[in-house]
Amino acid sequence: MPGYAVETQDLTRTFGAQTAVDHLTLRVPEGSFYGFLGPNGAGKSTTINILTGLLAPTSGRASVLGYDVVSQDLEVKRRIGVVPDGLALFDRLTGTEHLRFVGEIQGLAPAVARQRAGELLEAMDLGASAAKPVSGYSHGMRKKLALSCSLIHDPRVLFLDEPFEGIDAIATSEIRELLQRLVERRKVTVFLTSHVLEVVERLCTHVGIIAGGRLVAEGTLDELRAGPGGTTRTLEELFLDKVGAPRGDASAGLGWLAEGGTSA
Repeated sequence: MPGYAVETQDLTRTFGAQTAVDHLTLRVPEGSFYGFLGPNGAGKSTTINILTGLLAPTSGRASVLGYDVVSQDLEVKRRIGVVPDGLALFDRLTGTEHLRFVGEIQGLAPAVARQRAGELLEAMDLGASAAKPVSGYSHGMRKKLALSCSLIHDPRVLFLDEPFEGIDAIATSEIRELLQRLVERRKVTVFLTSHVLEVVERLCTHVGIIAGGRLVAEGTLDELRAGPGGTTRTLEELFLDKVGAPRGDASAGLGWLAEGGTSA
C-alpha cells in the first residue's frame, strides 16, 4: 500500500497575534500530483516554508517521506526539490555555472553535476543561453532555471510555489509536460501551489484547499468535483464553494467605470 510523501498533524504557525496556519492536517500520497490551493493569505507559502525547513512550526508536527521536518531536517532537504515563489538565483553566474554549483552543493561529483547541468539546460530549452549570465535571463527562463536547480539531485518530492506565475504559454506548456513525466515515469511527488486553476485541474490527481490557515477540503480531484446526482463541478466551482464566492457588485462605487459612464 502506498505511503504518504507529506503528512502533517495539527500543524500551526503563528506570527505574533496572527495565525497563518491553523491546526493543519494533510495527507499527500506518494507519487501524487497534489494541488494545494487557497486565496491570497490563506497560508500556502507558510506551509511550504515549514515543510521545506525554512520555518519552524509553532506547534503540531510534519514529515516528508517519513522524516520529521524539524528533528530530521537535513534528511528532508536531501530528498526534496524546491522552487520558491520568490526566485533566489545568483545573477552573476551563467546558467551552466549555476546548475553545477547547486549540483555540487547537493553532493554530486563535479563530473555528474556537469553532465546533469547540460542535460537539464537542453531539456528546458536553455542550451543556447547556458553561457550567459543569469542576470540576462527573462522571467520565464529564470523559472525554468530554478526548476532545473530543484531537479539536479534527483529529488523524490518537489515543492513548487506558483511555478506558472508570470510566464508565457510556451514555458507553461514545457514545464507542465516535464512535471507530468516526472510523476508518471519516475513516481516523483509534486506539491504545487497555483492560482491558475485550469492548470491545476489539468495536472493534479489530488487537491487540498486551505482558507484562513485551515484545511477546508482534501481528496482526489475526481472525489472533490463530484456533485449531487452524478454531476461534476469544475475546480473553480469547487474552490469558490469552499473558500466563499465573492459577494456584491465588484464595480460598486466605481460609477465612472460603469457602462454609460462619462469621463470628466
